[in-house]
Amino acid sequence: MIKTRFAPSPTGYLHIGGVRTALYSWLFARRHGGQFVLRIEDTDRERSTEESVNAILEGMAWLGLDYDEGPFYQTHRFARYQEVIQQLLDSGHAYYCYATKEELDQLRAKQEARGEKPRYDRRYRDFTGTPPQGVDPVVRFKNPLDGEVVIDDLVKGRVVIRNEELDDLIIARSDGTPTYNLTVVVDDWDMGITHVIRGDDHLNNTPRQINILKALGAPLPKYAHIPMVLGPDGKRLSKRHGAVSVLQYKEQGYLPEALLNYLVRLGWSHGDQEIFTVDEMIEYFSLDAVNNAPSTFNEEKCLWVNQQHIQRSSGAHLARHLAPFMAERNCDLEQGPDLAEVAALLRERSRTLVEMADQAIYFYQDFDAYDEAAAKKHLRPVALEPLKLLRDRLAELGEWTAEAIHGVIQSVAQTLEVGMGKVGMPLRVALTGQGQSPSIDQVAALLGKDKSLARLDRAIEYVTQRAQAQG
Repeated sequence: MIKTRFAPSPTGYLHIGGVRTALYSWLFARRHGGQFVLRIEDTDRERSTEESVNAILEGMAWLGLDYDEGPFYQTHRFARYQEVIQQLLDSGHAYYCYATKEELDQLRAKQEARGEKPRYDRRYRDFTGTPPQGVDPVVRFKNPLDGEVVIDDLVKGRVVIRNEELDDLIIARSDGTPTYNLTVVVDDWDMGITHVIRGDDHLNNTPRQINILKALGAPLPKYAHIPMVLGPDGKRLSKRHGAVSVLQYKEQGYLPEALLNYLVRLGWSHGDQEIFTVDEMIEYFSLDAVNNAPSTFNEEKCLWVNQQHIQRSSGAHLARHLAPFMAERNCDLEQGPDLAEVAALLRERSRTLVEMADQAIYFYQDFDAYDEAAAKKHLRPVALEPLKLLRDRLAELGEWTAEAIHGVIQSVAQTLEVGMGKVGMPLRVALTGQGQSPSIDQVAALLGKDKSLARLDRAIEYVTQRAQAQG
């Protein structure tokens, strides 16, 4: 069975680039009926925080990237790592290195002076003498001195690294704590990971990890190293490029499936299709179609994808995601129409849920003032007659539907022999406080009869006072 994993370090927010890695791993597992594991690589105790762990878990939950196992924490597995380190020592695949920092600094300086690439010279690799006093040794892996490591990468293709290019890396620090390359090998082995899908910044670690796995007699997973996500300036995506934390996109009103859709297309394609449901992503995803070149994050394109998803979503789905934004705006959803109906009405006009929430406020709250430009243009004394006639005829309506309201607007325009805009626009400002809204008959239908008539009364009073002020 195929088994993939996502293994973030909790040293900050859940990064957009990390989410794409998680998504590819999740899609590959789901596509093949496999399992997806979440592992928290928290061995960097100085930088790892509980807040970052929570941000990872919250981000994964919001995105719907459910995991079959985990979260596993590396800090809970130290006894297992010590066991494996001892196994490597006992089998002759690792050794204690007593080189001090001063010794290594001198070695590096001499190598650099000779124009050589700085690297450990294996001085304790075959040491059998008496260990120097007062030195807490590190443990180094005894990397093979000849031969080569061949990686048949599922994205990069065949990668060959000569063992002589690799040094004897540290697998346990002087305080006994394991290093990244050791812990990741043990975890992938113990957890039965069959496919390691990760960023190509890890490619240089892969030959080292393969050699450790071979020394342990462990099966080798297949590797897929996916290219970086870059900012518009061509540099690795980071905070300087704006919002890169997944939870920032949640706060900015993105739908989770829209963000996933945008990220899956950063380096993967299926024909010319741009918009995908999550089910379509699972059905079509393959590592064969992952591009080997870096992708550039484009905020405007991401926003466009979000807009497309909003327009294609049901009112009920939008309402579930919209409700928290309405709560932030102190809107009591019991004091207005069904939020699903409001969302369905506003979806063609909204790029984000934040924009939708801002447009929806007047359905649940009375506004304090009219938009100045809209009132100046449409709530003039000349609007008084259309507003009064509208108010009277709407009050007589037995069936409060958009169609019936539209009929009233039409009949008032015919009676007064004016264009529909001379009736509809004053009504729009009266009901919404703004100069723009969806079709005003639909807005009025959702607002309800009582609220619509009350707002018309207020507008009539406003126009009357304005006419009196003008004398």
